[in-house]
Parts: sequence; C-alpha cells; structure tokens
Amino acid sequence: MGSDDSGRGSIAFFGTYRPPVPLDIYSCPADPPPSSREDEQHLTDGVSYNQNGRSIPAAALKELLTFLGKKNPALAAECGATPDDAEKGRVTGLVFVSERDKGLETLHVALVRPKGEGGAVKVLSLGDVYGADTFGGSRMEDSGCIAGGFKVGARTVGHSLVYVSTKEPVTKRRTPWTVVYRTNLADGKTERLTPPGQYDVSPAVSPSGKMVAVANFRGNKWTGEIERLNTDIAIMNVDKAAQGGLRRRILIRDGGWPTWGSENVIFFHRGTGESPTNWAVFRYDIATKETVRVTPEAIDAMTPAAVSETRVAVATIRQKSRQAAMTTPREEAQYRHIEIFDVASPDRPVQISQKIRPKGDHYNPFVADGGSRIGYHRVRTDDLVIGNNLSAPTKSFDKMHSPHTDVGLFRVSGVFPTISKDGAKLAFVDNEFKAVWLADTQGLRVVYEKRGSNSVFSTAWNQNPNKDTLYVCVGPSFSAAKPLEIYAISNVSGPSAGRKVQRLTAGNFNNAFPSSNAQGDKFVFRSTRDGGKEKFHKNLYIMEDAEEGEFGQGTVTRLTNGPWTDTHCSWSPKGDWVVFSSTREMPASAPEMAFLDAGYFAVYLVKVSDPTVVVRVVQSSATLAGHVNHPIFSPDMRSIVFASDLAAVSNEPISMPVFLHSVRPYGDILSVDLRDTDDITKNKDIQEFHRITHSRYEYSTPTWTKFATDDPNEQWNMLAAKGSATFKPACPYMYPDGGEGWHMAGHLTIP
Repeated sequence: MGSDDSGRGSIAFFGTYRPPVPLDIYSCPADPPPSSREDEQHLTDGVSYNQNGRSIPAAALKELLTFLGKKNPALAAECGATPDDAEKGRVTGLVFVSERDKGLETLHVALVRPKGEGGAVKVLSLGDVYGADTFGGSRMEDSGCIAGGFKVGARTVGHSLVYVSTKEPVTKRRTPWTVVYRTNLADGKTERLTPPGQYDVSPAVSPSGKMVAVANFRGNKWTGEIERLNTDIAIMNVDKAAQGGLRRRILIRDGGWPTWGSENVIFFHRGTGESPTNWAVFRYDIATKETVRVTPEAIDAMTPAAVSETRVAVATIRQKSRQAAMTTPREEAQYRHIEIFDVASPDRPVQISQKIRPKGDHYNPFVADGGSRIGYHRVRTDDLVIGNNLSAPTKSFDKMHSPHTDVGLFRVSGVFPTISKDGAKLAFVDNEFKAVWLADTQGLRVVYEKRGSNSVFSTAWNQNPNKDTLYVCVGPSFSAAKPLEIYAISNVSGPSAGRKVQRLTAGNFNNAFPSSNAQGDKFVFRSTRDGGKEKFHKNLYIMEDAEEGEFGQGTVTRLTNGPWTDTHCSWSPKGDWVVFSSTREMPASAPEMAFLDAGYFAVYLVKVSDPTVVVRVVQSSATLAGHVNHPIFSPDMRSIVFASDLAAVSNEPISMPVFLHSVRPYGDILSVDLRDTDDITKNKDIQEFHRITHSRYEYSTPTWTKFATDDPNEQWNMLAAKGSATFKPACPYMYPDGGEGWHMAGHLTIP
C-alpha cells in the first residue's frame, strides 16, 4: 500500500469473541475466600478493555519509576508516584493488556494507590515510558511478567519485563508472529528471547527471576489448530550474557500456559480429545520428571497461576454447555470460575468467584499481593445495571490504529458491514443474524428483521449511488443443503412505510453474497444451483437484472463452473473482474464434505467478459490448507483486502471464551497490492502481503470505502433512532438474575 497523503479511504471489519461490554481486571482475597462482592477490588482505571494482568514486584516497579523520572520527568510528575513510593508500598504496580491505544492490544502499567493512600489508579503506556522504538507500531502484546532481580557471582541482574509481541513481520504463511522479548526496566534495552525461526506464547518467570518458561509451537509451525494448540513447554535463562547463554530446552511435551510453583515445579494445562476438548491442569517436577494431574477429570480446568509448589489457581468450567439453545440461560456450573486447587486435597478447592458472581465468566487468574489475593479479568457487567433494570450494550464503531497512513481502519459492532457508494450509510447484521441495522445521519435503527428458523446475513449495497437499495440473504445460516434467498430492500434508509422488500432468487437453491456492478443493474452472487445431487458445490452467477431478479424477464448467467466452492464474490470498481474465494484447487486427499472447516480457500480473479480467464491471486499456504476469505477490492482497485489465517494465531485460544458456533479461523485482516489493474494475468500468486490487524480476536468480513473519517460515530450516527428500542434480541445480554448471556462472551449467537 502506498503512503501518499491523498488518502485511500477506510477499511471496516467485524470482530468475533470480543465481548460487547469491556473486560476489566479485579482481585479477590484467597484465604479466606471472598464472601460478598464488596471483597472484590477493581485494579485499573476502568478505561477501555483491560485483561491478562500480572503483579509487578516492588523492586521492579522502583526501577521502572526511576527510569521514568530520568526519561520523562513531566510524565513522572504527572503520575505522582516515586521510586520511594514503590519501595515503601505506597504504590503497587500491575502490567496488563489494554486496548486504549487506538484499539491495539498492548501492554500498560497501572500504578495503584492502596485505599489508605487514596486508592487512585494511574495508567502508563509502556511506549510513553520506554519509547516507540520498542513499544510502538502495529503489534499485539501479551503475557507481561517480571524477571531478574538476582545475582550471578558479584554481578546483580536487574529487573526486566518479559512479554510476547507480534511486532516483527513474518513472511512465511500460516506462521505465528508471536515472539518473546525481554526489556530491561532500568535502561529500556530490549532483546529477543525466542530463537529465530521459532514462535512462543504464554511466557512465565520462575520465582527467582532466573528462568522463563514458554509454550513453544511444535515444529516451529502452526498447522491450523484453533482450540488446542500443538505446543510444548520450553525453559531458558533470562539473561544470556549474565547466565552464560539462554540454554533453552524443551521440558514438557504437549502443554501450554506454564506457571512456576517453585524453581523445581511447573504447572501447565493440557487438552485431550476432540470436539469438545477436555482440559486439565498438571504439575511437573523437574527433578523427578514426574507429571501429576491436579484437577479432577469431571471438570475442565485451564490457564493456571501457581500460588506455591503445591497450590495453583485455575479457571474451571464444571459442566460443559453445547450452546444448543442459546436462549436458555446457562447454569452456574457452566460459567468459567476461578478456584484454587491443592495437590494434597484436589477434591476440596477454594472457590474464589462463585460466591460473588455465580453466573459470570472469569478468565486467566494471576497471583497478587504475595498470594493473599487472586486476580482475574471479567466483563464489566456493572455497566449494564441501571437501578434495578438491565440495559443492552451500546453499539459503536472503534477507530483503530492503521499500519498505513493513507488508509483508515475501524471495527464495527455487527457482522457483514457494508458502506454505500456515497459513504453516507452503513449497514450490518446483528450477532444473532436476525436483524439488519442501518446507521446514517438519522441515527441507528433496525430496517429489517426475521424471527423463527430463518436468519439474515450477507448485506451488500447496490453500488449505484442513486439507488437506495440494500441486498440481504435470508434462510438457515451456514447450511449449504438448505435454500437461501437473496432479497432487495429498496428505499431502505427512508421511512419504513416506503420500504419495499423483494425476493430476487428462485428455485430453492442456496444463494448468497450478492455484489453489484458500478451501474447497479446487475449483481454477481454464489449459488448451489447445478451443484450436484446434494447441492453441495457452489459456483458464481450473474443476475442480469438487479431489479427483476429471476422473476419476470430476469435471467441468470453462469460465471464459474466446477465441483468446488466459489464464494465471497465482489465485483471490481472498473466492472471487468470479479474477485472471489474458492476451494477449486483443493487436493484430492482432502475430505470432500468437510473442506469448509478444513480450509483450502484461496483468492481468485475471474474476467467477466471471458470466464475462462481465472487467476489465483493469493493462497494461504503452498498446500492451500488454510483460509483466505471475504476478499474486497479497494475503491481505487490497487489492492484487495481479505480475512485470513496467514498470521496464524496470536495467543492460546482456550484463554478466550469457549466457542462452538465458530465461523472459521479467519484470524486477521490482511491485504495484497495488485501488480496490474488492466492485465489480469499479471496478478498471479502475489507473495507479499500486508498484515493490517494484530489481534487475539477473530476479525472477518471486511469492507472498504473511499471515504475516510476521523470519527465514524459522527459520520454514521450510532445513537438509536426513535423506535429502535422495540427490537429485543432473542438471546438476552443478561438475565434478570444477573446471569450473563452468550452475547457477553462475544459469541455469534444463533438462536
């Protein structure tokens, strides 16, 4: 992508598994455990989404504040905390992940005053403390923990921050970008701990500060696994200069999320089985090489945090939920809770979160205040409680950090976002696939909804700016064998009485993903017609009359033809090409009826005037075993943006909400630049790609408008217009008893 100042518009996309209400970090007493909500302590300033916290020892915090006083005296004075405050306990520190920096998921430090000192919280960006060279640019950071603070002979090794970052680009496809680094708190110097060509997640530091354990991707690659990563636990020295090298070695096969109980004991979690995976926490003795299961077989347990060499805090799910009926409230045992297990008495755990929020999910425990308290993160459901009533989360746009100065980026709180040609209107589908929402200068409102067994998805504007027409697809979601019809909603942004809803497809086929040409008189779509006896294969077709559809004198022309899936099609701005995602080069060894989930998608161009000309533009890997989906042209046709797993995964997915109604492992939003916009053949197998987002969430269904906006909430008014309050989701965000609905976990909630 270019870097000129002319501006190339904005990309919008949707995020899955990101809760609609902010996550935040709290702690509770461990012994005795909490008895009421008053025992829970809020550990941040409540700004943005905050998660994955870990305590900073006083000596390490003193080094950080000393460096801050030298590097940025004005900021040091503003935060009001001194090295002496850290040493004497007048301020404590927490390193955590926050999204307050333009949506980037990056590390921050909270300076927390005890209640006796006023209880105030001041949050610092590590970029403001140590500079943008180390903590700047497009990246995701995670799993911050403190190392160092020991002696090697007469030499004192100071404290350092150990963490994961995706800041270094990786050119190999379907490969993680996750690398562990160490930044010296006293001088800001940074070194890479993960060896070149290897990839790590979930670092943890031993109690002495001398050793680091990580979950290392087995074989230095990612093979498409989502819920249970193929990782082994490796250990290494913290300071290779002081300790005579890293001396890195694999210690535990098939494990993740390590945590040190002592210099000789590591707890970790491990998944077994498939669909669903069963999770348990184990204890490994380095001296004896003995592995012992700590948590009972009847429950799921994950993301351990060692309290001592015999006690460990874990997140548990005591009863699996199939999510078969998402309108049915979960039982208390089906929520994720924090418990402390003792190796000597695993049948008598200490329950931390059950008594204060029995019907809420709690994630990723950590040890605070020397083990007297246990921290975790959860959604701030308190924000939805107004008096005795419960409210729904506010829909909004999030302006995001873009790696390209000439392209804006924002996240939409709805699926299949689509922007009108003139940039004045934005439409999307809700997480239940039941309602189409429209935002423009008049405000936010529901313009179409379905109840019962049918769902609505795949919204797209007619690209003629003189037509106020929105296309939608109606039918059973994600079921290729069942009919799915394309409808046009004309006068969609006007008064409801003037709207006209017209069905355009016929024949009981599975039709989806309409995209009109620039004139708005035709549209391309994918369909199962001619898809074999079971209507399984999908090809592209052109609706020759966008207003009549297949009715009256309307006809359909076949564009592609083959025993595969061609889908996610988009007509080019110039009108001569269509870009689409396809499994047409799926290897013969792939399971035919399962390849939608297994992948094998790549992006292709087809010439509208000569459909025999098809060019593969970008593939997931040499084996085509991954996902490159939902391609869209940039308005100037110089680039194609898409959702893909090219950058693999950036954290351990089990640390996120457990999901069953997964779409696909889309991963992040990426793009390629076309080599030629006139000669289609010159765009074959473009190798260089641009990673636009860095996230633990699943980002998908991008769209690209030629209009840039500094404030999307101002351009598309997200304040609910009159009458929108009558729309009630089938799956509540919260139940009257305070129980969290599936929406609160960021799920695509299919009733």
